[in-house]
Amino acid sequence: MKVVALAGGVGGAKLADGLARCLAPQELTLVVNTGDDFLHFGLKICPDLDTVCYTLAGLANPETGWGRAGETWNTLRALEALGAPTWFQLGDQDLATHLERTRRLAEGETLSEVTRFFCQQWGIRHRVLPMSDQPVRTIVETDIGDLPFQEYFVKYRFEPSVRGFRFEGIAQATAAPGVLEALADCDVVIFCPSNPWVSIDPILAVPGVREALLRARVVAVSPIVGGRALKGPAAKMFAEIGIPPSAQAVALHYGSLLKGFVYDRADVAEEPAVRSLGLRTLVTDTVMRSPADRRRLAEEILDFARRELIP
Repeated sequence: MKVVALAGGVGGAKLADGLARCLAPQELTLVVNTGDDFLHFGLKICPDLDTVCYTLAGLANPETGWGRAGETWNTLRALEALGAPTWFQLGDQDLATHLERTRRLAEGETLSEVTRFFCQQWGIRHRVLPMSDQPVRTIVETDIGDLPFQEYFVKYRFEPSVRGFRFEGIAQATAAPGVLEALADCDVVIFCPSNPWVSIDPILAVPGVREALLRARVVAVSPIVGGRALKGPAAKMFAEIGIPPSAQAVALHYGSLLKGFVYDRADVAEEPAVRSLGLRTLVTDTVMRSPADRRRLAEEILDFARRELIP
């Protein structure tokens, strides 16, 4: 079975890792959000790409889910002593990634090419693609003004109230090489339990992606469990936009793109409402506390897709 998974953030990276544990390299393509990308100290930072890749490579910090395991912070402390802006945490090992990415991009490589090189160096055999090689910036419209996503999320700790979102540069962006081809050739597409607004929506906004998904079998995994997001501001965003956060709200957000929907046992009372949307459903334990949980959830989703969605 050929699978394409759309991912961003820690939850997306965890399920991406679970899928990689179940599927051969030629069976899985991961398309990762790059709307979070930004420049910091002149360096190209790709938070979602790095989180997904570090997780697949076994390099991620197991306590935070982001950054590198066994990280040191000498450069950051030296920058702090100089009064530099250090609101975005750059560990020494992580800094090496950003330095080498920026160098390669300046020499003319594309983001796809740099990502492929990093995957080779880190022993990642499954294909990881950025959503686009062109820069796209997720802007969060808030009660204190418009903020690039990382400033909203990290610098302001997602405290401002959200009014909306936009993706700067999206009209000029094209899907990265291999993205549309993978979507056209797969048996199922999985939306990982990533923030719908700022991790999945930027990918869907890339020209050609939504149209390709309308012809695909798409399963989404809810990042909302018991009315809350396990990590990050997804539930807060739903509420501030005027939508009570729930599994059903996630399904409604993706709308006609979906054929199947996976959500947690904590939300089993929503089964009739979700079923009324005409979706095939899987209710299970979606919380991934360990690598074994990641694999178990991935296996359940794949079995569900084979049983319910693939002729």
